[in-house]
Amino acid sequence: MKERITQAKDQAKELAEKTASKLGLIRGDRELGAADVAAAREYIHNYWANLERFHPRDDESLLGLPKPYLVPSFEENASFDYNELYYWDSYFMVQGLYDSEHRELVTGILENLLSLFQRFRVVPNASRTYLMGRSQPPFLSTFIFEVYEHFDAGDEWLKDAIELAKQEYEIVWMGTKKPNDRLVYRKLSRYYDINYLHDLAEAESGWDMTPRFSRKALNYLPVDLNALLYKYEMDFFRAAEIFGEAEEAKRWRAAAEERKHTMNELMWDKLRGLYYDYNFVRQKRGNVSSLAAYFPMWAGMISQRQAESMVRALHRFENKGGLATTDALPIGQYMRGSMPTQWAYPNGWAPLQFIVIQALERYGYHEDARRIAHKWLRANLDWFNAHGVFLEKYNVASPDKPPVKGVYPSQTGFGWTNAIFERLCQEYIDKP
Repeated sequence: MKERITQAKDQAKELAEKTASKLGLIRGDRELGAADVAAAREYIHNYWANLERFHPRDDESLLGLPKPYLVPSFEENASFDYNELYYWDSYFMVQGLYDSEHRELVTGILENLLSLFQRFRVVPNASRTYLMGRSQPPFLSTFIFEVYEHFDAGDEWLKDAIELAKQEYEIVWMGTKKPNDRLVYRKLSRYYDINYLHDLAEAESGWDMTPRFSRKALNYLPVDLNALLYKYEMDFFRAAEIFGEAEEAKRWRAAAEERKHTMNELMWDKLRGLYYDYNFVRQKRGNVSSLAAYFPMWAGMISQRQAESMVRALHRFENKGGLATTDALPIGQYMRGSMPTQWAYPNGWAPLQFIVIQALERYGYHEDARRIAHKWLRANLDWFNAHGVFLEKYNVASPDKPPVKGVYPSQTGFGWTNAIFERLCQEYIDKP
């Protein structure tokens, strides 16, 4: 393994040097082409083997899983290492792998998530005993439908998988008492942790840490979580239609419409043209503008007029290297106590770029989606050409500078960055 990592890094640096030598500095006034990204894509293709694990039996804190899976990163001699499967990381890491070569790996990763739910009645934060007290942003129904569509998995497979997603929705995200006390106000849900600690509930959001919740995550109804649950309801509606279950389809459509209505009432700020997390304890919206606002657009639950407002609001987040996670609030609003907030300006993260780009495409803003995709690709590529690695996050305000650090050491060779880079190359470079 060590020899393979070293060899991969040496090859990456060599490829980067050759690419930089051939192309010179990539001009900022033109889009990237296939030749610009060829070395980076070859590096990514070869790097997946370094992130693949197979651990079929429980071993101390590491839970056994039936199929091989991907870990977020691997770096030789790193003080912070991964060997476990993560929930929302897994969804984003497969985005560049929907092809015949990776069919078995992608479907196996989804089956691992389903098996965790069958065994523990929750898809945990990750496959560790000590991470069982919380989950992560729920993408299970979306993941199921993507595998169903890309790999023609069949209606029988879909029915079984969707049934497990329904159980996750009801038990975990609509739970009203410990260990799943998430449904707390007007049929909307919050992030939670069994230890009932704000910071651990914030970790369930995946945004560890962020100024969005002012270190009081248990008091907030997050806009991204409830948009994801709207997506579940619409996916269940879609599945019921596929199976000819008209009454069930009607029930799920009604649940989705009710959630949309409540979210618009509590979270939509017409003046600012964005959604905001809702503090149900204080009964007021939060004041941090973030890319979480675009999850409802991604889920397809907003009107065209709202979409127009949200596109106008993009300037709050758009920078040279892509979209910042939040707008540039005064620095005092980013620090509560001594906790670093890496999910904030000036950092940009691959999953959030992907969500916003897909949201823009869904509502017909193709040129905006393309512009942001190329900004993000260029920021990733410039760092790769200079350093021979990809990062878990980037400083989008100053892409040549390192990102702001978080509560754990910054990671390189990162799975979801690699996957989204490849997926955006497929969508915005390979296609005419």
